[in-house]
Amino acid sequence: MASKVSPFLHSGTVAQADKLSIVHLKRDLQLPTILREHDDDDEGYAEGKVVNTRFGSFPHKTLIGRPWGSQILASRVDTGSRGRRDQKPEKRHRDGIEAPEKKRKRDELEEESKTASKRSRADNGESLDAGVNESVVAKEEAEAVTAQSGFIHLLAPTPENWTSSLPHRTQVVYTPDYSYILHRLKARPGSQIIEAGAGSGSFTHASARAIYHGYPGSEVPNGSHTKKQKLGKVWSYEFHEQRHEKLQKEIHDHGLDGIVEITHRDVCEDGFLVNGKSPNAEAVFLDLPAPWLALPHLVRSKPGTFVSPLNPSATVYICSFSPCIEQVQKTMSVMRQLGWVDIEMVAIAHKRFEIRRERIGIDNGAQRGLQTIPASVDEALQRLLEVEGNFKVFHDTGAKTKRKRDNPNNREKIMESLVEKKIYKDGKLVHRTEPEVKNHTSYLVFAILPQEWSAEDEARVRAEWPAVARKGDGVVTMSNRALKKAATRAAREEREKAAAAKKAHASELNGEKSEEKPAISGEKSTIPIESPVLDGGESDFKAS
Repeated sequence: MASKVSPFLHSGTVAQADKLSIVHLKRDLQLPTILREHDDDDEGYAEGKVVNTRFGSFPHKTLIGRPWGSQILASRVDTGSRGRRDQKPEKRHRDGIEAPEKKRKRDELEEESKTASKRSRADNGESLDAGVNESVVAKEEAEAVTAQSGFIHLLAPTPENWTSSLPHRTQVVYTPDYSYILHRLKARPGSQIIEAGAGSGSFTHASARAIYHGYPGSEVPNGSHTKKQKLGKVWSYEFHEQRHEKLQKEIHDHGLDGIVEITHRDVCEDGFLVNGKSPNAEAVFLDLPAPWLALPHLVRSKPGTFVSPLNPSATVYICSFSPCIEQVQKTMSVMRQLGWVDIEMVAIAHKRFEIRRERIGIDNGAQRGLQTIPASVDEALQRLLEVEGNFKVFHDTGAKTKRKRDNPNNREKIMESLVEKKIYKDGKLVHRTEPEVKNHTSYLVFAILPQEWSAEDEARVRAEWPAVARKGDGVVTMSNRALKKAATRAAREEREKAAAAKKAHASELNGEKSEEKPAISGEKSTIPIESPVLDGGESDFKAS
């Protein structure tokens, strides 16, 4: 079992030290921060490690242990040079804060205090290598004092929040795109996904959450001792060396080791095998400038000794992420040549709608979504009289009259508007779309590579599931549903044959009866009659 559980998979209920959290400043403005109990980087703040934002300063001590979603008030922190304590010597000398003579004296005092501390710990029988950071012990951190204004919200790390706050090293795959991509790739717990072109790691974190089914080394999966758990994994590849190193560090800091394996490689040239082993992937995501160059490595078999990176016993789904239509055309052409089927292109357009109440009036103060036009004739007349009165006073005395206007955002006015006037019910509901669509506009090409089917597989399946429908020219095998349809069709054919035979028999009977009927008057008929014998001889007469 992994010693460090990722906050992206199990964030808990409160913010913890040495783990990632998201500082939400405002809409679409978030800041990822790893919370520290002590200022190990020696930034010099008296309050320890501090997050400085446009809305104030927030010591990490005020964030650790707080529930997710909490509103955190800013603290009074001196961010200038006078508010720093024990800055690094070279920085003080560079900024002209401390002369070299004072620096030497201060270093001597610090060395003496450290020596005295070691001597006292040795006298008390304490180990000098107990793991206690002496710099932290020597520097006492001050308690944070709440400021008069400024606040943030503390959010749990999720792939969606990480996408909005991550450092952009490349164009990222935003939430509207990767949510649809993972759905089409049928990513589920236990799946193996290949990601070519990791970039900033947005899709990496989202796919890691989608395929997560436990850490490697889990002894009892899902509470069962008999069923073996299939662990999911993301096989990520990045060509750029610096991006690969930064992403590898982020994956380690976020606790995703064992779930995500990052390889520094050009997959268009070197393929997808890792240390000579196949990832056995069921899903592939390509975010490459020339994805058609990587497609020849994503096949079932090749002449000669070839190890496929795909799962041989499963259908493989692929998605190519390309910004230009020319890339799409070439990619689809190569897919057809390599046997991919059900090829289609999709473009995602994501828009966010904002619902608000539109109120009209000039006495409610400057509020968001309020139109500054009179709500009634009386309100307009009162404002007109006020303007004309001010105009007259100015021409008579030359003094400007300031309009006495109450602050609409104080507590009394807010409670009055909510309880008495119920201003939240005034106005009509309107919706507006956001002016900008924040997602990487690209074309998504999806395709499917069916499972390879051999004669041995066909014989094995026929032997395991025999399904003989009927005998005619040959034995026809089909599914149970097809068997029912075939039986119904055979019964219908038998009924039709029986009805045809019965009809033919009836026709024959009708024909025999018509031959036995007497001749109809007016028709000629030959009837033999006996004539009398004349002169002892026989004579035949025919009467007509």
